[in-house]
Amino acid sequence: MTKTAELSEVSQAEKSVNHFINGKIVPGSSGRHGNIYNPASGELSRKVAFASDQEVDAAIAAAEAAFPAWRDTPPARRAQVMFRLKELLEKNAEKISRLITDEHGKVLNDSLGELQRGIENVEYACYAPELLKGEHSKNVGPAIDSWSEFQPLGVVAGITPFNFPIMVPLWMWPMAVMCGNTFILKPSERDPSVAILMGELAREAGLPDGVFNVINGDKVAVDALLADKRVQAVSFVGSTPIAEYIYKTGNANGKRVQALGGAKNHAIVMPDADLDNAVSAMMGAAYGSGGQRCMAVPLVVAVGDETADALVRKLKDSIAKMKIGPGTDNSNDMGPLVTGQHLEKVKGYVDQGVKEGAELVVDGRGVSVSGHEKGFFLGATLFDHVKPGMKIYSDEIFGPVLGVVRAQNMQEAMDLIDAHEYGNGTCIFTRDGEAARYFTDNIKVGMVGVNVPLPVPVAHHSFGGWKRSLFGDLHAYGPDAVRFYTRRKTITQRWPSGGVREKAVFTFPSGS
Repeated sequence: MTKTAELSEVSQAEKSVNHFINGKIVPGSSGRHGNIYNPASGELSRKVAFASDQEVDAAIAAAEAAFPAWRDTPPARRAQVMFRLKELLEKNAEKISRLITDEHGKVLNDSLGELQRGIENVEYACYAPELLKGEHSKNVGPAIDSWSEFQPLGVVAGITPFNFPIMVPLWMWPMAVMCGNTFILKPSERDPSVAILMGELAREAGLPDGVFNVINGDKVAVDALLADKRVQAVSFVGSTPIAEYIYKTGNANGKRVQALGGAKNHAIVMPDADLDNAVSAMMGAAYGSGGQRCMAVPLVVAVGDETADALVRKLKDSIAKMKIGPGTDNSNDMGPLVTGQHLEKVKGYVDQGVKEGAELVVDGRGVSVSGHEKGFFLGATLFDHVKPGMKIYSDEIFGPVLGVVRAQNMQEAMDLIDAHEYGNGTCIFTRDGEAARYFTDNIKVGMVGVNVPLPVPVAHHSFGGWKRSLFGDLHAYGPDAVRFYTRRKTITQRWPSGGVREKAVFTFPSGS
């Protein structure tokens, strides 16, 4: 049995999720814990230790101590570690997927898909030696050469959400450490176990102690990371209010910050769209993972009443065929929501939608799963005649609630999207190339799909929205990640000819 497996079994036996600092599992000492539930049963499955300021300090100190040697490690050798990590993630795919499903609730195949998208980012990070090459110019002036290079920042941190407990961390830390930084991850306290396993696998892959650390906790841990001057940069994915807080607080403390916030993604369905395929796409985009995705589509804008009536009818028929149950059964289309508290929050939005006058076509509030009556299940919910100004229109619900909005033409539909405070993702369903081109050119949203409901960029492009969906100048992963986790330094040098005494020059230097 490997040391990694032994550590994992101890963690399971103790029913406690602790910290991973300097290559070791470190029990929490603050005396504060959070509860982790099995969403399918509603049962308390384990507890997670919440870090104190002292434990955050220990993680930062470990990362700071590891930085000089890791910074000086050749990028090709760093890449060898990432290649081994990729192999270990693939080898442990079943175990990782089960951990995600046990704590998040999503269906196993969905967990596996999340892991695969994360692994794609590890693969891209292996390419960093090419991306880190600088630029060189010879003889920019008389016997003067100039070049630029990309240098690591130092200790950097990532604060990640519950909905993608392995993919989003893999957006961040592999590229960060490939660029020569050391990293501290603060995962969601709702499903933190997979982050600890990831730390163990990174160590098994040969990552030196202290290069990657995991601190579990709540706002105490977040604020400690934001306040500490040794932390040079912070990446965040989560809700807009917290993204804005992290951006402002991190900037005030001199940090580089990228903070990805919330979304309210609209899909436009044009009268000429392939309606059957559009409905199939919308079902997955609205209800996959229980709607707990920042790229989910909770609003569909149907152009024309005839389109809207047909769309609602087909959506209602498709919802009736959905299978809802525990995520451990891959025959299910949708699992539970992550916690009972979140379930009640989403139900409250359904109540509010009815109160505000939207037409409730399908009500998922009464769903009950046999043998899992205490699980956090909410059935697929569908509203028609949703209008701007309603809470279910404006707020990010993060649940399986889809609203149909009616517009009379494409420009009216685009105006609705442009007026919304969020600009994360959007898509259009049409057979008209001219309409698609106009939409992609003019819509004020960061990620756009044409007949693609979840336009999530692949690993060698970057992910990020516009407006209040992103705080900061650089997007996540892809080429922007290299720029975020490095500083450009430009060096200009000249070696005077031997023995020649040169006169002082008082004019500004030029290349002439």
